[in-house]
Amino acid sequence: MADPLKLLLVVAVALVDTDGRVLLAQRPPGKTLAGLWEFPGGKIEPGERPEETLIRELAEELGIAVKEPCLAPLTFASHAYEHFHLLMPLYICRRWEGSVQAREGQALKWVRPRDLARYPMPPADLPLLPAIVDLLGP
Repeated sequence: MADPLKLLLVVAVALVDTDGRVLLAQRPPGKTLAGLWEFPGGKIEPGERPEETLIRELAEELGIAVKEPCLAPLTFASHAYEHFHLLMPLYICRRWEGSVQAREGQALKWVRPRDLARYPMPPADLPLLPAIVDLLGP
């Protein structure tokens, strides 16, 4: 029997602007899966709740302040990569303070839900798209 894959807990968020578009961030060069587009978020640190991770990551990566009541769970992804198994809850957020800025050199793009599938994404992100389109419409 093969060794069990390490479980990696990551949390992501679909930020939705007043125009109904969703923010995608491009993984920068040098990172695993560089060049692919994903929803903002990050690894859940020991002792951290998913909502706390998102609040911290959104401040670090995008320079915005999100309050916990503005984060609503939407769906999740469970995906086996070669060396680990990824479990990723996806939240939706429509309210934050500040202006979204790329603080870690990543490219950012606001995308209509119907166009999300046109952007190359990590395999774990693809099953999240139908739930976003169902919620927001095309």
